[in-house]
Amino acid sequence: METTAQEQELLAKANEVTALLAQGQFINAMETYLADDVQLFEGNNPAKIGKDFCLIEEQKLLDTVTAFHGYTVTSGPAVKGDTTFYEAIMEFDTNDGQKHRFEQVVRTQWKDGKIVNERYYHA
Repeated sequence: METTAQEQELLAKANEVTALLAQGQFINAMETYLADDVQLFEGNNPAKIGKDFCLIEEQKLLDTVTAFHGYTVTSGPAVKGDTTFYEAIMEFDTNDGQKHRFEQVVRTQWKDGKIVNERYYHA
C-alpha cells in the first residue's frame, strides 16, 4: 500500500521526534512538536492536557533522572492517515536509586504538523 504525501510528511516528523528523544532532548521535542491543546496519555491514566502543563510535568520527571541510558526505536514508525505508531525502549535511573526500563508503543495523532493526541502503552 502506498503512502500519501501527508503520510510521508508525518513519518518524517515522527523520525525527527524520535531522533531528539534518542539524544535525551525530551523538552526540545515537546516544545517543537506538541500542539498547545495536546492531550498526552500514559496507558489508561487520565490525559495530561495542554502543552504548558505537559512541559511542567516532564521537567518534574527529568529533574529526578540521574542517568539516561537511551531511547531506542525498535519498530516503526508506521503511519496511517493522521496517525503514527512506533515501538521503543527507554532506560534511565532516578535519584531514588531505581533503574527504569519502559518498553512502549507510542500512538500519535497529528494536526497541522503538531502532536494533538498521544498515548504511551507500556510493558
